[in-house]
Amino acid sequence: MLLNLMTWPEVETHLRNRVCVMLPIGSVEQHGPMGLIGTDVICASEVAARAGDLANAIVAPSISYTPAPFNTGFPGTVSISAELLTALVQQICTGLLDQGFMGVFIVNGHGANLAPIDAAQQMLPKGSVTVKSWWDPEPVGRLRRVLYGDWEGMHATPSEVAITQTLYGAKPLAEASHPPEPLSAQYIRDHSGDRHGPPKEHRETFPDGRVGSHSALASPEHGQKFLDLSSMAIAEEFQAFSRARRTATA
Repeated sequence: MLLNLMTWPEVETHLRNRVCVMLPIGSVEQHGPMGLIGTDVICASEVAARAGDLANAIVAPSISYTPAPFNTGFPGTVSISAELLTALVQQICTGLLDQGFMGVFIVNGHGANLAPIDAAQQMLPKGSVTVKSWWDPEPVGRLRRVLYGDWEGMHATPSEVAITQTLYGAKPLAEASHPPEPLSAQYIRDHSGDRHGPPKEHRETFPDGRVGSHSALASPEHGQKFLDLSSMAIAEEFQAFSRARRTATA
């Protein structure tokens, strides 16, 4: 159930049952020569919508604009500060909790969101907000490893591109037909969590926008598998979170 497609009496009826709510968060940033600008928010929103259907849960409108400063050297990327995202998450979650939702389950689609979300959680009632990235469930991670191995990479990954292909079709491969430069173990350690360098330096290092990710390995069939696995796992985790919140607030 999408919150923005409900009426207030419908929401009020659900709130009487002491329900939690999902909140998808993505980004607006480049995803390589064949990846959509909105990839992260598309993935988070679609997984949340499908998980919401499975769990009979309400899904709040997505947060699209988030921190992606390292990608602003590529056309189409719009970045906000980490501090602004923290404030936005804190205020939106406070608003949802004040409306009567028992908890907020964030479905994340962008690695650089995690630290600002964590900072927001510290300002909210303990246990009232949790976050899961759509790729967190073990079955999803296992499929990523089986299908792509090291070519999953760190950005413009074939798994996320595959999801957008399922929903919107595939873009021409362009430069993505060739594999990118492989990443060293040292680079992966140093840059996990989207800790990349200044925009100019980042584009010079990764001129087509991919960071070790062979996007061309994606397919709509793969995307459907990722959507099925992730939405099912997120629905189960949401239900467990909801049970815990109802117990905690009884």
